[in-house]
Amino acid sequence: MVDLRKVTAALVIIGNEVLSGRTRDANLQYLGENLNALGIRLMEVRVIPDVEDTIVDAVNTLRARFDYVFTTGGIGPTHDDITSASIAKAFGVEVVRDPEAERLVRSNYATPEDVTTARLKMADVPAGSALLNNPVSKSPGFRVENVYVLPGVPRIMQAMFECFRHELLGGEPFKSREITAFVPEGEIGGPLGEIQERFPDADVGSYPFVREGRFGAALVVRHPEQTVVDAAAEAIHDMIRNLGAEPVEE
Repeated sequence: MVDLRKVTAALVIIGNEVLSGRTRDANLQYLGENLNALGIRLMEVRVIPDVEDTIVDAVNTLRARFDYVFTTGGIGPTHDDITSASIAKAFGVEVVRDPEAERLVRSNYATPEDVTTARLKMADVPAGSALLNNPVSKSPGFRVENVYVLPGVPRIMQAMFECFRHELLGGEPFKSREITAFVPEGEIGGPLGEIQERFPDADVGSYPFVREGRFGAALVVRHPEQTVVDAAAEAIHDMIRNLGAEPVEE
C-alpha cells in the first residue's frame, strides 16, 4: 500500500538537445508543481542523453527507489528516439507494435501515404504497456508498472498528464510560506539551521538574491500540516528581526 503521507516521484529528462542547451526544458516546473498539488513529492531529477544503457540504468534505479517515475522525451519518429526500446530493455520485455497505438497514429494523418515507417515507430511500445492518451497529436505515451513515459514537447506532455493525473495516488499536499529577508545569507545560516532542527520534518530552504544592490534571501518552509508551516514561519520572522531586519511576506 502506498504511504499517503510520503508518496515520492522521480523525473528522467531524456535528450541530447536538453544537455546541449539547444532546448530549454519546461517540464520540470510543471511536474513539480502539479505532483506537489497531488501530494506527491518530486525527490530526484536526472537529465540524461539518448543513450540506451544510461536510460536503462536510470529507470531501473529510480523505479526501485520511488513510487512513481516519469520520463520525458525520446518517443518520437526519428532515429535518436530510443526511449521506448530502452524502457523495454529495462523491464526485460520485447518491443511490440500495439494495434490501438497504431490506429491512433494513423488517425492523425490525412492520407495513408502520410503514415510513414518512421511515424509508425510511435506505435511501438514495450510488451504489456498501458497506453496514455494524447489529446493533442494522438500518438500515445505509455506506462509500465510505475514508470510513465511521456513526450518531451511541453504542450503535449502537459495535456497527457492531465488525462491520467486522477489515477495517481498521492499523500497530503505540502503547504508553504515564503518570507523575504534583506539579510546576507551568511548571517542567516546558523540561526536558520537551528530552526530546521526545531522542525525536523519540515523543509526549510534559503534562496539568496541581489535586488537593487541589496543582498537577501527568500526563506521557504514546507510541510503537509499548516500548523507546522505557520510555527516555523513565525520562528523565521523572529530570527530576521533578531538580525536587525524586517521580514517581508506577501
